Amino acid sequence: MSSFKSGFVSIVGRPNVGKSTLLNSIVGQKVSIVSDKPSTTRTQVRGILTEKRGQIVFVDTPGIHKPKSLLGQRLNDAANQAIEDVDIVIVLTDASQEVGKGDSFVLARAPKNAIVVVNKCDLVPREKILAQLSALSKFDKSSYFPVSAKTGDGVNELVDELFNRLSPGPMYYPPETLTDISDADWVAELVREQLLTLTREELPHSIACKVTEWEWPRIRCEIYVERSSQKAIVIGKGGLILKEVGSKVREQLPPGAFLELFVKVNPHWQSKAHSLERLGY
Repeated sequence: MSSFKSGFVSIVGRPNVGKSTLLNSIVGQKVSIVSDKPSTTRTQVRGILTEKRGQIVFVDTPGIHKPKSLLGQRLNDAANQAIEDVDIVIVLTDASQEVGKGDSFVLARAPKNAIVVVNKCDLVPREKILAQLSALSKFDKSSYFPVSAKTGDGVNELVDELFNRLSPGPMYYPPETLTDISDADWVAELVREQLLTLTREELPHSIACKVTEWEWPRIRCEIYVERSSQKAIVIGKGGLILKEVGSKVREQLPPGAFLELFVKVNPHWQSKAHSLERLGY
């Protein structure tokens, strides 16, 4: 009987609890963009961990929230689907915040055998971690783990638990594969990540990015906003914001990459089905 185990594990939770940071920590490389803005992740992003003992395909999901647009509804749909279509569900919470309605909403939808993970334990004293674990215990899930995705504390123990639970199975991806995201989609995500870092307030939610041409080393990426005033912010005075975005993204690409960025206005794209489909949402 084969000792090689495999399976699919989804990471779900409300926005900004650190799902993408946890995925990157487990895989050991950046496979999902990270920012301090809610709803950074907009699609199911897969990260693959392959060891001698097996292979785990992790599914990073959008934060489950109260939607205000068609985009928001589709993000929730993607997260809810990830709860149903996997072997194990990890529900991630934030140790630095009280257990609230958002956490309760997600936990109520998670299966009884879900693993509850309390993240950001490096930010709070031990007493607060214990208090949150106690508050979460009323949801009666199978196990609870305190971790810090940022420092890595507790992450290995969580991975051990996942392998212990999985059954023998095949290798779904070649051992060197870390993610199934395409190169073009990854560049678009890197551009959006930098814009999330450099812009404020409502603007991050109004930004979408898509690579429309790829003839290496030339890459054309279009940035969509909803209003002309937003376009001016994204470009920046004298084009400074756009130049900085391009420079930061190129640092993460192979040498010689020539990245062209274009900003376009698409009013109310978050509520247009055809716009969302073109953008892959």
